[in-house]
Amino acid sequence: MANRITVHQDGTPIYDIVLESSFDRLSEEVGNLGVKAQKLCIVSDSNVAPLYLAQVNAQLQSCCRQIDSFIFPAGEEQKTLDTVRDLYETLILKHYDRGDMLVALGGGVVGDLCGYAAATYLRGIRFIQIPTTLLSQVDSSIGGKTGVDFDAYKNMVGAFHMPRLVYTNTATLLSLSEEQYASGMGEIIKHGLIKAADYYHWIKAQQAPIQARDLAVCEAMIIVSNQIKRQVVEQDPTEQGERALLNFGHTLGHSIEKLMNFQLLHGHCVALGALAAAYLSACRGMITMDTVADIEKTFRSFQLPVSIAGMDLDLAEVIGATKNDKKMEAGTIKFILLSTIGTAYVDRTVTDAELSAAISWLLGGIYER
Repeated sequence: MANRITVHQDGTPIYDIVLESSFDRLSEEVGNLGVKAQKLCIVSDSNVAPLYLAQVNAQLQSCCRQIDSFIFPAGEEQKTLDTVRDLYETLILKHYDRGDMLVALGGGVVGDLCGYAAATYLRGIRFIQIPTTLLSQVDSSIGGKTGVDFDAYKNMVGAFHMPRLVYTNTATLLSLSEEQYASGMGEIIKHGLIKAADYYHWIKAQQAPIQARDLAVCEAMIIVSNQIKRQVVEQDPTEQGERALLNFGHTLGHSIEKLMNFQLLHGHCVALGALAAAYLSACRGMITMDTVADIEKTFRSFQLPVSIAGMDLDLAEVIGATKNDKKMEAGTIKFILLSTIGTAYVDRTVTDAELSAAISWLLGGIYER
């Protein structure tokens, strides 16, 4: 039997997260959505499609009356309104109507873009997520956040649009590069830091099998991260309160990601931003520098960056980019800080001096590491 987590909204079940180690049950799960007389368009990118499109297509043949595909070049730089426009045109030319459905097959870029297209085409059609990266399996596929980048601004255009199903095949982890796999660990460690101290310590204890991609251990890890995100999303589906805690590490992380022209993967930038936020938390006396050192060691042990030294980033540029992020509210930077390991809170009082100190620390400036 597959592991199944049901996501609710206002107490009503709205979709399931299904975890399997193959695509063998995909046909059954999609068939349960009542698409026998409908069309499905599989949206994927040039990295994922050669690996999994044929398998997914074969599984879905019996579920619906027609399958199409839309493949775009891989990369964050393709997550734009131009690509969405091309997808709209494909759907229009193939006469997709409100009863039809999109299938996001890939990582976060594919899921975000496909979800946004589904949210806006004909004012909203159904879609499902088939996440193929660790990061998308624990983060972007869950919760209904969709969006695309606008110029150099990450996820600046978007909508909340819940999927009808998330089908996670953990075996896809075996095809990831070391960098992509580590990127997912950035979000997973974040979950422990903001919500579950026991989980954070379990991750450290299971480092060897996690890095060896032991699928049983990986599945157990993904389930816990999914449960954490499910609980937060259920309580705050449109990010009016607690869901903001999931942005731990993202305030500075997005700035670094943008200034590096998306050459650093998202989870790597989240790790850097989380470390800076932990340092700020220590400066305020909430946690100790020994705890910051432990967080740094944990990120480092999972092959994540812990410094921006040598990245050709300027202090003033990082501050400026942070103040242009969509997480600004009424001219105030919204930071997520730690009161303890496993407990985070939203703070709107971080000063420019504190922000400069945290960035200088990441740069390897006047603060000893």
